[in-house]
Amino acid sequence: MSRTLPVSKNDYIDVVFEDLTHDGAGVAKVDGYPLFTVGGLPGETAKVKVIKTGKSYGVGRLIEIYEKSPYRVDIPISERHKYGGCQLEHIRYDGQLIYKENQVRQALTRIGKLEDVVVHPILGMDHPWHYRNKAQVPVGERDGQLIAGFFKPRSHEIVDTDESVIQLPEVNEAIQTVKEICSKLAIPAYQEEPHKGVLRHIMARYGKQTGELMVVIITRTADIPHKNKLVEEISKRLPKLKSIVHNVNSKRTNVILGEKTTVLWGSEVIYDYIGDVKFAISALSFYQVNPVQTKVLYDKALEYANLSGEESVIDAYCGIGTISLFLAQKAKKVFGVEVVPEAIEDARRNAELNGMTNVEFAAGEAEVVIPKWYKEGNAADVLVVDPPRKGCDEALLRTIIEMKPKKVVYVSCNPATLARDLRILEDGGYKTVEVQPVDMFPHTTHVECCVLLVKK
Repeated sequence: MSRTLPVSKNDYIDVVFEDLTHDGAGVAKVDGYPLFTVGGLPGETAKVKVIKTGKSYGVGRLIEIYEKSPYRVDIPISERHKYGGCQLEHIRYDGQLIYKENQVRQALTRIGKLEDVVVHPILGMDHPWHYRNKAQVPVGERDGQLIAGFFKPRSHEIVDTDESVIQLPEVNEAIQTVKEICSKLAIPAYQEEPHKGVLRHIMARYGKQTGELMVVIITRTADIPHKNKLVEEISKRLPKLKSIVHNVNSKRTNVILGEKTTVLWGSEVIYDYIGDVKFAISALSFYQVNPVQTKVLYDKALEYANLSGEESVIDAYCGIGTISLFLAQKAKKVFGVEVVPEAIEDARRNAELNGMTNVEFAAGEAEVVIPKWYKEGNAADVLVVDPPRKGCDEALLRTIIEMKPKKVVYVSCNPATLARDLRILEDGGYKTVEVQPVDMFPHTTHVECCVLLVKK
């Protein structure tokens, strides 16, 4: 017999919010039935309109708040366009940190069934604004002028944004400058439905330690109207500019970057440092977007690895070698593996840039390459994993359990898949010693963790 739901679509009801979901929506319960409502905060009483019902939960729309949380921040409507992508914009920063730390603790106990793990207080930022060193914004047209900003939630409608509160000022300035110049030169924006027009996205990347700026212009067409004038104007107006790159993406796709990239002006790369390690960053490079907190996270990974200079380390999912080179400062030898061949080329170039000869990189799937290394006698004393949001491949987890490294340092961007993988490693003979959450992305729901596991 099907359960009768305590609410129906279009009902107006009074609720008390108890918690937040993993994506920042308020959770209220009506006779035990969860109602998820964007904008609600724990402890608040409010009126909600039910806009959707399902078997296990419903969705509400916030109509009126009767009693506000002390952590609520009211942002004027005129300022809201500056908070694109910030799901926690309405929560005071200390409240955001509480939410993120709880998110980690709940995932560990609920998903990982890990009750006795030390979870340290989250490491937040002293100044949690204007931290992102990269932006890539879609371009459109309105009233004959170009607009650029972010997409409204669950739509492809662009909200024109003159400044983002989470991007570095140099990145904001670069985006606005390029938008203005392209608009003045009447370069037409890309239109998604008819698949016409030219300018799809504007990207800016900035090296915080070096002060070097890169602009990437992403178009549907191989040719850019008034290209020479465009390059001349951009290079004249942005004094920190080191590179202008053109990327062509002619496909009907939501993927931002296409396959063809050419340098229009300046150098192919800009440089930046994490600690003492120097990195070359191209238009296509994966590089952490919060340089301040990246240093905090990598310092913690290095601390957990506790290297004396005699260890062999394997870095699975090594990307362009950021963690690998950090570890190579203290290890005897570091082996890095990554599935993207271009990232491995970047990693080798970065090793050379820093004069590090004790690192070796291979392109391929970690679960294939690491067992091969193991058979060749390259057993790891410490194994580091920093997987994408989906977590570690099951075959890699099996490989770790078979290889039996003394320590595993797990860097994660998703508490749910982290907890799942820790459970597998625990069942395979490892002990989760401690977890350090790090707030890499203030005002968003994302949280990073660095975890130390040791062989039982």
